[in-house]
Amino acid sequence: MESANFPRMHVSLYVSDLTATVNFYTAFFGQPATKIKRGYAKYVLDKPSLIISFVENPERVQSHFGHLGFQVETVKELDERLALAHKAGLVSREEMGTNCCYAKQDKFWVNDPDGVEWEVYYFHADAEFNDPRYQEEYDSASSQCCIAPAAAEIVLTTAPMAFTLVDTSAPAAAACAPDGGCC
Repeated sequence: MESANFPRMHVSLYVSDLTATVNFYTAFFGQPATKIKRGYAKYVLDKPSLIISFVENPERVQSHFGHLGFQVETVKELDERLALAHKAGLVSREEMGTNCCYAKQDKFWVNDPDGVEWEVYYFHADAEFNDPRYQEEYDSASSQCCIAPAAAEIVLTTAPMAFTLVDTSAPAAAACAPDGGCC
């Protein structure tokens, strides 16, 4: 193997309503699906390099797994994406100048039709503390900022490359502990 780099990340999510999902992600990604079949849709994004597919299977839709997100390269890009998301009616909340996951960030959030949260953020700098409102939420195990599910951990396996949820019964507050590798 010449390089440890992977050319593109792939994510697959179960969804309850493929039509609503395609409408949401076409607006959010700003491009149509690359492939749509019965019960299936796929988007191939060049920047970031991502393949994301959706499989219609309402019985397997899971909530509260955490969130997904995109880091943008400039404040201008964040502002442009925020304006487009507002125009499409996608923005659920904005957080500018917040310290989340020990980083100063400007961000906004959208929720897909099944409640999957997406964070779009600009990273300003590392921070030595979290915004106090996030600390209160960590303490009550209900934070939206970089928090993993209360009883699951994402484990990276190889051959083939896959992400697996494993029950660890770990408290949710541990997900964003100092030097915990979050965000």
